Amino acid sequence: MLKIILQRVFAFIITFIGISFVTFLVINISPGKPQDVLEFNAKISYEAKEKLIKLYELDVPLHIRYIKWFKRFIMLDFGNSFKDDRPVIKKILERLPATLLLNVLSLSLIFIFGILFGIISAVYKNKFIDKVISFFVFLGYSLPKYWLAIICMIIFGIKLKLLPISGFRSVNFEYLSMSEKILDIIKHLILPVSISALGGLAGLTRYIRGSMIEQLNSEYIRFAIAKGTKKNKVVFYHAFKNVLIPVVTILGLSLPELIGGGFIFETIFAYPGMGRLGYEAIMSRDYPLIMGISVITAFLTLLGNFIADILYVYVDPRVRYK
Repeated sequence: MLKIILQRVFAFIITFIGISFVTFLVINISPGKPQDVLEFNAKISYEAKEKLIKLYELDVPLHIRYIKWFKRFIMLDFGNSFKDDRPVIKKILERLPATLLLNVLSLSLIFIFGILFGIISAVYKNKFIDKVISFFVFLGYSLPKYWLAIICMIIFGIKLKLLPISGFRSVNFEYLSMSEKILDIIKHLILPVSISALGGLAGLTRYIRGSMIEQLNSEYIRFAIAKGTKKNKVVFYHAFKNVLIPVVTILGLSLPELIGGGFIFETIFAYPGMGRLGYEAIMSRDYPLIMGISVITAFLTLLGNFIADILYVYVDPRVRYK
């Protein structure tokens, strides 16, 4: 067990270093430089641009800049933002809780309803409820989520005026009571969370349905039913126990999609998370901020996969005894 964990930790470190180097390389060789943004400001002189280049060492060879950046990163120093000279780590920490909240709620929605709908669909195979669930699942697959987000904003926000369409809280948030503040945040989260979870929910539902049907048709399940075991016990104890093993792997694979999709959803909904901050950093060629967001996003993704690997060891005894 300890050997498996150490192997996963070693793989985690090597992969993280590789991702940080590739990210640093891609950001610095991509078209456009930080000083290019200043071209739109006629008041910025050539000398000011040169000072900016010297100040942030943009004329230093790439590999030296990466080594210096990595040394600072070990001390959790991502440098200062080119845009407002604020520490990058502070700007990220201001937005990180909102992004984590969005992703945790989306994952919870995916796994609670994905497992529930998948089991119901498998137990009532080819029945009316199975067809209804399958219809909405395929709908979730086929509809572009960014398009659906805009449509939901128009219907629920503009036409019906039921839900807010942007931000994390209302303008008068400070003047609300505690219960009104909680309700206000919930209203702001409904659209971003539900739409960001849609694709993963559809995929997990289909996966659980297929796996459950396979388990319910297996010989050991038929034997348990023949012995007179109650249907609920057969489904939730015997069959679902074996379906749960690959579901843990899906947990790790779901995180990159959610975190990566945050750049789109947080921008559409003006949600104050890391995704929107990353979009703004890209538009302003803010290298330190882009690098900080990319590295923390990679870290959270790798951490999710690492946790999934460890959970896989616990739910599947065969892995522990290899």
